[in-house]
Parts: sequence; structure tokens; C-alpha cells
Amino acid sequence: MKKKFAILTAILGLSFHSCDTKKIDKEISSEINSLKDSLKIVTPNDSLKQLSQNEFSNITLNKEMTDIKGNKITFRSILEKHKGKTIVLDIWASWCPDCIKGFPAYTQIQKEYPKVAYVYISLDKTEDKWKEAIKKYNLPGDHYYLQESMKGEFGQSIKLDWIPRYMIIDKEGTIANYKTTIATDTLFINTIKHLEK
Repeated sequence: MKKKFAILTAILGLSFHSCDTKKIDKEISSEINSLKDSLKIVTPNDSLKQLSQNEFSNITLNKEMTDIKGNKITFRSILEKHKGKTIVLDIWASWCPDCIKGFPAYTQIQKEYPKVAYVYISLDKTEDKWKEAIKKYNLPGDHYYLQESMKGEFGQSIKLDWIPRYMIIDKEGTIANYKTTIATDTLFINTIKHLEK
């Protein structure tokens, strides 16, 4: 009888121990916030934060990059070059396995929406690695090299915390999709589809 009581007590103790409601509430709250962020749901407290995600800062726009021919160009000029078109940015690097893994799906999107301007910004360590990867993976689009790490000035200005990082700019120059990290993301694809109607 004592053995059965000890086992029952242990089971009940584990049940109560694993039902830490504060911990569960915190986890649920975290999941809801994550879902809210991915769906771009804006609450009154988020309105100021959301405004900053609709346009690029001057730091971002004035950042100088290198084109495939070795010419220096600002990010602002890159956007102006494609003015009036939907622009999809792909911030990537040849050393990034997730970037490489996303190329087939991204290439398929390019085939489905050929009128979109596809702009690649590479964070490779060297220009040689960047150019080799463009050829190796046969990446159609407009290519630029940024000699910075993810935590550099440009990366900080767009809150870059992962690559690949996809962004969509609409035909008026407003950011329509601030952050996507998977080319097959439904919201990402639907945003392109909506802008290209």
C-alpha cells in the first residue's frame, strides 16, 4: 500500500509540477506575438513601429554598394532604377546554406512573375565569392555586393537578423513585405501576386 501511495504521490507531483500556468501563459503569449508578427497584425501600440517598416531610413537609402561591373551605387539609386515596378529584394551570401536551399523556389517565383524586378544584395566576404555564386547558381536578376556583415550599418538599419531575407517594395516605393526568410512563405508569395494583378 505504501508503494502505491508513493507512486501516486510522485505522479501527482509531476502533474502539478508540469502544469506551471505562468510558464504556459508566457509560452502562449510568445506564440501569439510571433503569429501576430508573421501576419503583420498591428495593434495601437505597434502603430509607430509599423510606420518605420513601410519605408527605408536615410542610412539604408544612402548605403553604397557595388554592382556586377564594379561601379559604386547607392541603395536609393538601385530603387530608383526600378521605379514603377514591384521590387523583390533577396539579401543573401554564398556561404549561407538556407540562401542556397531557397534558390529553386525563388527562381520559380521569378518565372511566375517575370515583370517584377529581382534585386540581390550579397553579404559575401569577397567579391570573387559573390560573382562565383551568381554563375554557379545561375541567378537571374540585378546583383549588388555590400561589403558588410549582417550586423553592419545596413543590416542594423533594416533589423537584419537572418539570411536569406526577402523584402517586397511596391510600385509606389513603399515596403509591402518587410521580412520574410523563406521563399515559399505564403504571405510573401501572395503579396507578390496581389501587387502584380
